[in-house]
Amino acid sequence: MTSTGTTSRTSTVAARATDLSKVYGEGETRVVALDGVSVEFRRAEYTAIMGPSGSGKSTLMHCMAGLDSVSAGSARIGETELASLKDKQLTQLRRDKIGFIFQAFNLLPTLTAAENITLPMDIAGRKADKQWLAQVIATVGLADRLSHRPNQLSGGQQQRVAVARALASKPEIIFADEPTGNLDSRSGAEILGFLRNSVRELGQTIVMVTHDPVAASYADRVIFLADGRVVDELHDPTSDGVLERMKRFDAKGRTS
Repeated sequence: MTSTGTTSRTSTVAARATDLSKVYGEGETRVVALDGVSVEFRRAEYTAIMGPSGSGKSTLMHCMAGLDSVSAGSARIGETELASLKDKQLTQLRRDKIGFIFQAFNLLPTLTAAENITLPMDIAGRKADKQWLAQVIATVGLADRLSHRPNQLSGGQQQRVAVARALASKPEIIFADEPTGNLDSRSGAEILGFLRNSVRELGQTIVMVTHDPVAASYADRVIFLADGRVVDELHDPTSDGVLERMKRFDAKGRTS
């Protein structure tokens, strides 16, 4: 491959794990959560991570987001090797380049929706790009709720605020951990639709951990983990297709 080709390929990758391993404990308590995982997350793509309980889904996301250290191998955001960063640099990278959406909405109750959305940038002393912010708010449908506090919003609306907060700073990548886990099916579908739109309309990169085949069907591809390893990948997934793959892994897990 020519150097031009390498540069082009590299520029399309938002995050990359290479032979990534994560081990907890020692001796009899030693647990291998991730076992030599190599995977790329491309820009402007929506990836779902699925697998049985204990397969390493959340561990992979936490290592890729710099929330947990790796035991061996490499985790990169763009071309930045996370293990090479000191704590202060890692904090800055998470603040400037990564967005987070969790199952718990993590909104401050005394702030309005608008204030919650811009809070991370306010803390960092950065001014919001007004045009981008307006586009984000329109994408998640919050224009008429900006002056409301969290207790005046439904669960789905609170999670929309959390999604807008993650998008507002134009992060290179957003990590979402079961973002619809606390929502009813209708609100969950709305949030998944907003995430899908943020990829299609805003060029956002999203990596989402989920156990729900319907949630995974909103993604461009699904990465399947089992026993800390990537065991399969599915492009343009349907909920039925995801469910079939999951059944197959569950059966293998019980019989192996």
